[in-house]
Amino acid sequence: MARPVRIQPPRLSEIELCGWIAQADAGAVLEYHRGFLALDRTPFGRLGETPARAALAQLGTRAHDLAERGLVHLVQLRHGTEDYSYFAIARPRREGALPDFASLTITEEAA
Repeated sequence: MARPVRIQPPRLSEIELCGWIAQADAGAVLEYHRGFLALDRTPFGRLGETPARAALAQLGTRAHDLAERGLVHLVQLRHGTEDYSYFAIARPRREGALPDFASLTITEEAA
């Protein structure tokens, strides 16, 4: 596995995730969160009811969306109780076919 890029702290934004995937080579690895994503993105998690929690929820949703569109694999590595690293691994694309950054950030309302 390629050495992961770690962008923490500050927390990775949804836009940074999209920018990374738009230029990532196949097999590139990005750690996009460390913690317990399923809990951290709720008001009951470590971030509580804060803008950081809302941003993390958007990031998790976007990561899942990118995986559903076949652009990344999502994997996690358990370090301990409620402590995981969440990785996005860039998938191979057709020769020279980079995704358009704007298409990565289109919201469901605009689609």
